[in-house]
Order: sequence, then C-alpha cells, then structure tokens
Amino acid sequence: MDARAYIDKHAREFIDDLKQWLAIPSISADPGHHDDVRRSAEWLAAHLKGIGFPVAEVWETAPDGLPAVFAEWPAADPHAPVALIYGHHDVQPVEPLAEWDNPPFEPAERDGLLLARGASDDKGQVLFHSLGIRASLAVSRDTAPPVTIKLIVEGEEESGSEHFASLLERERGRLACDVIVVSDTSMWAADVPSMCTGMRGLASAEVTLTGPVRDLHSGAFGGGVPNPLHALAALLAGLHDETGRVTLARFYDRVLPLSDEERDLFAKLPFDEQDWLTEAGQSGAATGERGFSTLERIWARPTAEVNGMWGGHTGPGGKTIIPAAAHAKVSFRLVADQDPGDVLASFGEYVRAATPAGLAATVTTQPAVRPSHSPITSPAVRAGRRAMERAFGREVLFTKEGGSGPEADLADILGAPLVFIAIGLDSDRPHAPNERIDLSLLLRGAEASAYLWEELATVAADLT
Repeated sequence: MDARAYIDKHAREFIDDLKQWLAIPSISADPGHHDDVRRSAEWLAAHLKGIGFPVAEVWETAPDGLPAVFAEWPAADPHAPVALIYGHHDVQPVEPLAEWDNPPFEPAERDGLLLARGASDDKGQVLFHSLGIRASLAVSRDTAPPVTIKLIVEGEEESGSEHFASLLERERGRLACDVIVVSDTSMWAADVPSMCTGMRGLASAEVTLTGPVRDLHSGAFGGGVPNPLHALAALLAGLHDETGRVTLARFYDRVLPLSDEERDLFAKLPFDEQDWLTEAGQSGAATGERGFSTLERIWARPTAEVNGMWGGHTGPGGKTIIPAAAHAKVSFRLVADQDPGDVLASFGEYVRAATPAGLAATVTTQPAVRPSHSPITSPAVRAGRRAMERAFGREVLFTKEGGSGPEADLADILGAPLVFIAIGLDSDRPHAPNERIDLSLLLRGAEASAYLWEELATVAADLT
C-alpha cells in the first residue's frame, strides 16, 4: 500500500478525530476558556500517544501561562536527523457569532469543507502530520520513522506567544533539532501549491505630542504657539519620501534583498492586481515603494504604517481650539535580518528630531515580533518542496507572508532552519466567522507529511 492509499483508507477516522479536537473551544485570549485550552492540550497529547508516539507530554509554560504539548518519536538510527514540527492548538475568538452559519465549535462538513474555528488555523494543519506519520510507517513497514520526529504545539499563539520564547529557552535540550517544520501558513491557491519562505516581523509604537497644559482659543493663540496636531501630521507625513521609501535612519541597512530566483518565482504566480485590489476593500490603486511589484512590497519589503491619529475636538460641530495634545499609533512590518529594537530606536530618534520647539514628545513601544526567513536554496526547503511536489503532482512555487509569528524565536533559540509545509488557503477565513478547511487539501497535506520524513532522511548529511 502506498501513502496515498493509506491516507484515503484512514481519512474518515482522521476527520472524526479532528472534529473531536475542534469541538474544544481553546480560545487563549479569553480567560473564561483557559480550562478549554488545557483540555485541548490534553486531547492532543492523548491522541499522539494513541497513534504510537512513545513520548507525549503537556508542558506548563509559566504560573499564569497556557500549556503546550511536546511529543517525540525517535528514529531507529540514533544518528538520523531530528525534525521538530511547530504549530499551535489555541484558536481565535469567534465573535460576531451571528455571522457563523453553524456554531463554531460544532464542526460541520459541507461541500468538501470542514467548518469550525481552528479547522485551518491551526488544528487541522497540526493534525495532518499524525496521519502522514502513520502513512509513512505503513509504507515502510518500520516501527520508527526515518528521522526523529518531535512536536511542540503551543497554546498561546493567538494571544501573542507571551511565554513561548521562555519555554524554548527552558527546554532547549529536549527540543534540539536539525530542522523545524512549520505548518501554520497558507498556499497561493488550491491548484497552485506553494511554500512560504518567510514571515514579516512587527514593531509598534504610540507617539504623543503635548504643548499647552490645556486647549487654547484658536483666535487668541492660533499662529502664535505650536499646534500639536499640525506637528504630528507633518511628522507622520515625513515617514516616507516621494518614492515610498521609509525615511528612518538605518531602516534599510539590514534588509535582506530578494534574489533574482525569488523574484522570478514570485512573477510565476498567477497574480491579478485588479482582483487583489477588489479583495483589498475595493482599493482604488496599488501603491508603495517604487521599483517593486505589489507581491514584493507586501511580502519582502519593510513598511511603516499610520494605524490611527487623534487629538483635539472630534465631536459634532466646530470647536476652534489649539489642542493640548495629539496622538498616533504607528506600526512597522519588518523583513529578514531587520532588528525590531533598532527600528523602534530609530523611530524614537526621528520623533525627537522632528518635534518642534515648544512641544514635548513621548514614544511608547509595544512587544515586537522578529521576522523569519527560510532560504529557498537550503537543503531542508528543497526536501520539503520535493515532498510537496510528490503529493500535489506539480511544481510547487514560493511565497512569503505578511503576518507575524514566533518562527524567528524558534529558529534563533534552537539554531535550526525553517521549512514551511502547509495547505491552508486565504479563503479558509482564518480569524473570521465560518473558518473552514478543504478536506481534500488536508489529506494532501498528510501525504506531503508522509513523504517529508523520507526526503529529509536523504539529505541527512546536509542537515546534521
């Protein structure tokens, strides 16, 4: 029996198991569901034990943290490479409930889709590995996989992975690996399989400019004292030059440029800019840094965005004042090799230099997420691509993603390369009502997983 035949034979059992897991409302952002996050971890550990993992444990993160799951299945050869699968078992909140076609934690099958919160992000994409591993063993008739397989499945990803880096540091020895397999991203389309090769980082700040100790009458003082809103508007407008480049000092110094091969592979994707603009809230035009395509801008170039600005009178009617203060929220999406700390420091320098005399500036920063990168030339990525191509029977292209996650912490703390093996789609509606997963793609993901361990074993010398 080959891997596909095994997966088809056991598909119903696998889907039913997944539906059990999806029925647990493991919403990490809601303290009222923290017991459910624990139940979710316990369910996964029991499931992994049941399919043959010799080790499957629930790991505590911190006194006030939510549990992760660790599992390990050693290869017969103690010198075989070690692959660590990363995913998360917590899910997003479900509001607004009225927009769901069926209750979010009562999984339903409809037209080849499985609908439930967490179906795509990320329980379905974690669990397809359990079927893939079993398929690999059924084909080889071995009792152990060709590489040592470990899992770390966290319970706080949807609420910021607050304790995850500390967990990685604490358990670095048991998590030691040669490659990290991430299954928490998406493909370009169901008929255009692809692999993510990086995720942008995120740095955020709030800036406040204060002037007089109270709002002033604009007739009496307008034109005679600095206006915090005027100054803030000019400061924010100055974040970009006429070519769309960010003006902060050192901002581009560490940006990893796209290779010619990456740009060529991006260009092969069937991207329709007008369709994309329609999907982007009926946006009227594509814009951004000059000299780059839209896909290159949103995947591989850093950005500065004004997320909100307020101050003075915002109620009905006029109120002729010089406001006492003005505020804005700003965020930066970062790409490979950029350091969020340096970007935020540069923003602070820029704000201080751009603040007129007579006004005071305060910059408050938020916890940052570092960008991650997975070179398309790495042996791990090439092995992953071969596994995906065997499963899908066609060329697998490459993408990047604009979202942010803990992948950089994984790679840096554990000192291993990343390879993204995922089958989610943007149309899965992750984080939105009516989240779903295409069941045929879920099974294809299991097939790619079955081939992945064999492909990684063939490049053992390059990994270890």
